[in-house]
Amino acid sequence: MDRIDAMKVFVTAVDEGSLAGASRRLKRSATAISRALAFLEAHAGAELLHRTTRSIKLSEAGERYVVACRRILVDLEEADMLAAGDLSAPRGMLTISAPPISGEEVLRPILDDFLDLHPAVSVRLLLLDRPVNLVDEGVDIALRVGNLPDSSLISVQVGGDVRRVVVAAPRYLAAHPRIDEPTDLAKHQIVAFTNFGLESWSFTPSVGSAIPRTVHFAPRFSVNTVRAAIASTLAGRGLTRLYSYHVAEYVRDGRLRVVLADAEHAPLPVHLLAPPGRTSVPKVRAFVDFAAPRLRAAFARMATEAATLS
Repeated sequence: MDRIDAMKVFVTAVDEGSLAGASRRLKRSATAISRALAFLEAHAGAELLHRTTRSIKLSEAGERYVVACRRILVDLEEADMLAAGDLSAPRGMLTISAPPISGEEVLRPILDDFLDLHPAVSVRLLLLDRPVNLVDEGVDIALRVGNLPDSSLISVQVGGDVRRVVVAAPRYLAAHPRIDEPTDLAKHQIVAFTNFGLESWSFTPSVGSAIPRTVHFAPRFSVNTVRAAIASTLAGRGLTRLYSYHVAEYVRDGRLRVVLADAEHAPLPVHLLAPPGRTSVPKVRAFVDFAAPRLRAAFARMATEAATLS
């Protein structure tokens, strides 16, 4: 049996969350899927998946092995693409990661148009509220908000004015002490979103100081998704901190208000990131060329809207 093909089956089963899902996606029988996985486990000399009647779970060895498999499959696909030269049309599976809100509302419509233009390309969009390791997780392109650490990743800036705003519902603010400076947050209930800090928030330095102001708190409620943080804040449960584009519509219609706008840190940039050499693959290069100007226009529009939030 072809070990590379068995790796594809293994990775697909992990991505789909079940052997049945892998069977449907690869259009193979359940027996063929099971046979490929058994072959791979025999070759690796370890159990890679814990199987139940409804789902699968990676073993400790499987967690390490799937990372290696993704890297190998990406490298092989890239080699095939490069061998075809510049005349090769974009084709194959394009894996993209993005934060859930911007991925759903900004990137997805762009992807719809991109797929119409390139019928030989398929897209797997991963909406994740965490940074991904592009190489280890087999991701071609990531949309990422924030300042970038030094790395070998290729970056293309597509936005530069994403604010980090503190918001609350008007009825909550009316029932609690006034907020004039960051230290006033100590008197308030906090709805903490994981990515913005579960124990503290940082603000610009006071006049005459170069040290950012840090406010510590014990949140009444903490959550790891933007939508849940927004829902709880809309319900009047406290203040939360999110990106400006997360809450723009709620601020515009009066359901949320921004506080401490004069203490916000500088706006953050938005980038498309790709592993080194990946942008030479036709499907990746085509996506970057197509999406970058459209993303710039979308984030510029959102920056204009965010500038009016107060």
